[in-house]
Amino acid sequence: MPQVVRPRFAVLHGTHPAAPLPQRFRSLADRAAVEVLHRAARVLVASLPVLTDRLVDALYEQEPGYRAAIDADRAEVWQEVHHSLRHNVGSLIQPREFRDAAHRTSRWIGEIRAEQGVPLDAVLHAFRMGGAMVWQDLVDETARRDPDDVRLLVHVAADVWNFVDEHCGIVADAYRQAERRLSWRRENQQRLMVAALLDGTARIADVGEAAAMLGLPEQGRYAVLAVASVRSGGPQQPAPARPRVTLPTALSPDAAPTAGPDGPSYAAPAPLWHTGPDAAFAILRLTGGPGELHAIADALDAPAGTRAGIGSAVDGLAALGDARRLAETALRACPAAGGTVVLDEHLPDALVVSSPALGSALADRVLGPLDRLDPSDRDVILETLTAWLDADGSAQRAGARLYCHRNTVLNRLRRFEQLTGRCLTRPRDAVEVSLALAARRLLGA
Repeated sequence: MPQVVRPRFAVLHGTHPAAPLPQRFRSLADRAAVEVLHRAARVLVASLPVLTDRLVDALYEQEPGYRAAIDADRAEVWQEVHHSLRHNVGSLIQPREFRDAAHRTSRWIGEIRAEQGVPLDAVLHAFRMGGAMVWQDLVDETARRDPDDVRLLVHVAADVWNFVDEHCGIVADAYRQAERRLSWRRENQQRLMVAALLDGTARIADVGEAAAMLGLPEQGRYAVLAVASVRSGGPQQPAPARPRVTLPTALSPDAAPTAGPDGPSYAAPAPLWHTGPDAAFAILRLTGGPGELHAIADALDAPAGTRAGIGSAVDGLAALGDARRLAETALRACPAAGGTVVLDEHLPDALVVSSPALGSALADRVLGPLDRLDPSDRDVILETLTAWLDADGSAQRAGARLYCHRNTVLNRLRRFEQLTGRCLTRPRDAVEVSLALAARRLLGA
C-alpha cells in the first residue's frame, strides 16, 4: 500500500521524503497542525522574557538542585534559560536556522552545570520542565486564539516531545563528558599535590589547599608507607610498579582503629598513592596510640616477595617529605627476600643503610678476618653469632634455635673472638658486631 501521509516529523522540521509524494496525497491535517504550532510559537517568541521569568521561578520552587545556582547568580541563570528558550522555541518555527545553535546551547548548559556541580537529574528535570511549560503555553495560546485548533496540536505533540528528549540526550552527553574531564583534572591535580607533598616541594602556602583537596587535616599525624617488589638484582633494585597491597583503615581520613583482644585492628582503605621510579608510597593518617605503626604493619596484606617500609610518625602535612625519606630508609632496611619493616623498630639497621659506605667499611673491619675461612665454616660462625645476638646473649636459647648444645655455641663464639680480636662481653664490641652483621645482611658487604 503506498504511503499517503507525510510523516509529521518531516512536516515539522522542514525535511522531505526521498521521493516527494504527489500534492493530493499530502496530509492537510498535518500541514494545518504545523501552521497552528507556528502561530502559537511566534507569540511565545514575542513574550520570551515573561516565559523566562516564569521558568526560573518554577525551577527555584520545584528543583532543589537549581536553588544554589539561582541564589548565587540569578541573572546568569536567567540568561541561560532565556538563551535556551529562544533557540528551542525558534527551532519549532525555523528548524534549519536554529537547530545547530539550539544543540550548541544545550551542550553548553550541560557542560557548565557539570562544572558547577548541579546534579544531572536536576538539569534534565529543568529541561523537561521547560518543555512542559512551552507546550502548555502553546496549547493555551491556541485555545485563546481558536479553541477548535487545539485538536490539531495533537498531530505534532509527539514531535515536540521528541525534540525535548533529543535535547535531554544532548545535555546528558555533554554533562557526562564534562564530568569525565573534571574528574580527570581533579585526579591529576590530586596526584600532583600528593607528589609535591611527598617530595617536600609543596609550598607552605599551598598546604591548606592540599588539605582541603585531599580531605586530610593539615595538622594531623602522618607516616608514609613505601612499597616495592623484589627483583632478581637484589633489594637495591625495586620494581617501579606498585604491588597489590591491602592497607589498613588508618589511611582513611575518617577511620579509626577498633579495639580487639590483641590490640587495634584495621580493615582495607582507599589510600592516597604516589608511584615513584623505585617504589610506591602511601600516606598513612595516624589516629591511634604508640603501637599504631606496628598494628598497621601486622595488618598489611602484601604478596610474597613484596618489601614494605613504614617510616616514623611526623606532625602535619608539611612534614610528609621527611616522612617519605624515613619510609625509604625503612624500605632499604627490609630483607632481600621481602617483608615489612617499621623504622622505629629497626633503628640500628636504618643507621647502616643510611650510610652504605660506612656500613660496608664497618663490616669489612669487624667481619673481614672470617672471610679467610672456608665459606661453610664462616657461615656457621656467622649464623651462630646472629642467633646468639637474637637470643639476647643466651647460649641456651641460641643452641635450641640452632639444634645444637649450648657449649657448641660458646665454642663457636670463642673462636669468633679469637679470629677477630673482638670481645662479645664488651658493650662497644657487641654493638659493632651487631651493626657489622646488619651491614652484611642488608648491603651484601
